[in-house]
Amino acid sequence: MGEETLHTQVAVIGGGPGGYSAAFRAADLGLDVALINAEKRLGGVCLLRGCIPSKVYLEITELINQARQAADWGIDFGEPEIDLNAFRKHKEEVVGRLVKGLEHLCEQRNIELIHGRAIFEESQRVHLEGADLDAVEFEHAILATGSRPVALKGVEFKQNGRIMDSESALDLPEVPERLLVVGGGYIGLEMASVYASLGSRVTIVELTEGLLPGMDRELVKPLQRKGEQYFEAMYFNTSVEEFEESENEVRVQLDGEVDQPEQNFDRVLIAVGRQPNTDGIGLENTSVELDEHGFVRVDEQRRTGDEHIYAVGDITGEPMLAHKAMHEGKVAAEAIAGQPSAYDVRAVPAVVYTDPQLAWAGLSEEQAEEQGRPVEIGRFPWRASGRALAKGSPEGLTKLIFDSETNRLLGMGIVGRGAETMISEGALAIELGAVAEDLALTIHPHPTLSETESEAAEAFLGSATHILQRKKGSTVSDGKTTET
Repeated sequence: MGEETLHTQVAVIGGGPGGYSAAFRAADLGLDVALINAEKRLGGVCLLRGCIPSKVYLEITELINQARQAADWGIDFGEPEIDLNAFRKHKEEVVGRLVKGLEHLCEQRNIELIHGRAIFEESQRVHLEGADLDAVEFEHAILATGSRPVALKGVEFKQNGRIMDSESALDLPEVPERLLVVGGGYIGLEMASVYASLGSRVTIVELTEGLLPGMDRELVKPLQRKGEQYFEAMYFNTSVEEFEESENEVRVQLDGEVDQPEQNFDRVLIAVGRQPNTDGIGLENTSVELDEHGFVRVDEQRRTGDEHIYAVGDITGEPMLAHKAMHEGKVAAEAIAGQPSAYDVRAVPAVVYTDPQLAWAGLSEEQAEEQGRPVEIGRFPWRASGRALAKGSPEGLTKLIFDSETNRLLGMGIVGRGAETMISEGALAIELGAVAEDLALTIHPHPTLSETESEAAEAFLGSATHILQRKKGSTVSDGKTTET
């Protein structure tokens, strides 16, 4: 602990995607930048304990599933041998390489990298804990402290305990024979897929009536059908009322649509959401305002109620996604530098990396119903796609949401293998204000999955080649859906 105070133009607090993107952009614009990170390594939850580690494991999961599927095509690889140590080593190699890359970029940009915990003493000064410096004073701060898993009431995440959060589950402590996943959102489903592919008998408990609550139900159906085959059990409209952890297992008491209320599991993963890291950092010593859920209120420039402080990423609310945080970080840096920048987006794409994958951008059919907004739907089922059949993914669907008056694309949803690589076209089309004719008249290579996007537009216009469509797809008007 030192007694020195650093003076800088911009102090970025938090080294995750939002934080380092803000720091890099501010430095590129000629500002003097200090990046304060509470952890020893840059990258935040996304790189260290979230997005990247989970995708390393999900890539392994996909390989295992494809090898098993290949047996139906005449190639039998046999049952895979699982080496958890090798898995963990590969994950750490990927993470370590990316961390080093971020550190190198900090050096190249002459960013002052400080390892320590920042606590606001006032609007333009933070005290540091665990750092060589005592404090940092600044003209502007960009707050990017991220989020953490939500724990259920009465549940404590213990080190090496049998009740895990999503971050500890990524350590792959073992492959439990019986795993309970509490929460049917994207985090729970991705981790459930990993453990199931490695041999765990996975049970999912979800409080609502289906997987991925809030998402287009038509897109969720193929995944839910796959889950019925893939997982030991899925209980909906069900809650966990009690946990009793012993040395060898966890006893749980379930309440809801379940045949056996009391069950035992080797491990339990709780994945019921995340909460912002806005507590305990001294925001009460500033003019920053929080909403009823603890998220920071910001304007289009990501400026808070305090003129000296900006906020980006998970702490500003949904969607809590790394790419949204990175975009916000750049906006905040540019606004501080005096550029005419604002967070003004029509669509933030999102992906669930399950099998099949789900991806969406823009307005969904359900949201249109809720808003009473008249829209029309273009659909292309992948069972009519040669590429999807060749890949063994006939359950897929590409779904487009169009304004019923202008034919402008308002939303896109995709379920199927490779959806992650396809959704960006939808996001771009929405941002550009493309209409159905733009998508339909854009020549896509054949045979590819991406051509299902143009074929869905053609289906909407009544000119589809590979499916028979009498007229435009289905119409949603005044909250009711009809087939035409």
